[in-house]
Amino acid sequence: MSLTINHQTNDISNASGTVLVNGVAVGGDNTPPVWYGSRGLFAGGYSDSGVVNTIDYVTIQSTGNAQDFGDLLAAKSSLSGCSNGTRGVISAGYDNSVNYQNVIQYVTIATTGNAQDFGDLLAAIYGPASLSDGIKGVMGGGTSGTNSNVIQYVTIDTTGNAQDFGDLTVARRSGGGCASATRGVFGGGSGENVMDYITIASTGNATDFGDLGYYSTLVGGCSSTTRGLFNGVANNVSRIDYITIDTTGNGTDFGDLTSNRTGVNSCSDASRAIFGGGFGDRTTIDYVTIDTTGNATDFGDLTVGRNDSAAASGT
Repeated sequence: MSLTINHQTNDISNASGTVLVNGVAVGGDNTPPVWYGSRGLFAGGYSDSGVVNTIDYVTIQSTGNAQDFGDLLAAKSSLSGCSNGTRGVISAGYDNSVNYQNVIQYVTIATTGNAQDFGDLLAAIYGPASLSDGIKGVMGGGTSGTNSNVIQYVTIDTTGNAQDFGDLTVARRSGGGCASATRGVFGGGSGENVMDYITIASTGNATDFGDLGYYSTLVGGCSSTTRGLFNGVANNVSRIDYITIDTTGNGTDFGDLTSNRTGVNSCSDASRAIFGGGFGDRTTIDYVTIDTTGNATDFGDLTVGRNDSAAASGT
């Protein structure tokens, strides 16, 4: 890779990190944004005793049981999460009285503690899918009793209310989301196998990407920088499909989770993906190496067994 310096403006191209010229920083920090990190979070969800406010964390490259991170602002299930590598954003959900929520909240992933208020979604919903390019957090679909096709977004480093992004090709809830540095893909949900894609830096309606190899509600999604994974249930088997995000096409079978369960959410450090909880085996965390294929391996257990939590990662 070549390093290009404009000596009149000190602009730097083809570089990562802070560049020093004669010991002086020039051109600013050229480190590209990320949407992942070494710590994975699972927030909220539905347990044997009802909706919970628990946030758990694990170190993704290790194995072992999760530890307590803190609490959500209130107990919620069927919410979704994404991050910019340092801040995790958690949105939507429903409470123990099945009141739908418009609340967006955030945590600093490197520091344990309770969530803080970020702003509001465009409407009170549960079951959106979330993804990020490290700058924007984008939420697609969900339901307020009627499935929504609305895509909305926030700028993760700020706080404030969500703004309209565009529309999905099919209205649905409880799908999964994954992303590369430029493109986001929403997959499955509401018994659909459809995948849509967006260019995250711009706004506008989603475009058809292809189809998953299964029809499923309660789909989870995560990615490396190039490959996306979607986990759902087909024929009573907890299946993982993979795609190459910056192309289009149908999902390909990756392997299976260690047990059959629904409402499993996932996150990654761009190398290893982890899958937490799920109805049918609520405590289990599994993992896979994203750039290979094969069945998942047991990682450890959540502090509270649950399904339909939000997941995000950062450092």
